[in-house]
Amino acid sequence: MNKKNTQQFVDLDNAREDEQKQVMQEIITADHCPFCLENLRKYHKQPILKEGKYWILTKNQWPYKYTKIHLLAIYKEHATKLSELDPQSGVELLQFMQWAEREHKIPGGGWAMRFGDTNYSAGTVNHLHVQFIQPDIEHPEFEPVRIKLGKG
Repeated sequence: MNKKNTQQFVDLDNAREDEQKQVMQEIITADHCPFCLENLRKYHKQPILKEGKYWILTKNQWPYKYTKIHLLAIYKEHATKLSELDPQSGVELLQFMQWAEREHKIPGGGWAMRFGDTNYSAGTVNHLHVQFIQPDIEHPEFEPVRIKLGKG
């Protein structure tokens, strides 16, 4: 549970998949943020769907189990706390979420943002981003998609 460095850019304890853990280990060694623009393409292999002044919208490289659509809106500047966001970015974020809903004909789903210390947020990347999810309720083994908060 203890983080060695409060400036850590990823939290390996919160990773869900083996490939994700391997990539995160590379990020720890490189000691830079994988979601900052200068590093994003080194680790994130999914296409950028939309780019604005504040946000980039892309597919999640490691979508949660039982999701039909799982997108990420990544804040373009390095930020970890809500207080670091430009308030105007909220307008653009909502526009991106509305676009995704229309573009993918989403009948329902959710979006969530975790922030701050990953011991509390349970995030893997310590850079503000938003999860946009349509659950795959028609999957024969479907279980509800849950967003974790807090380590444990």
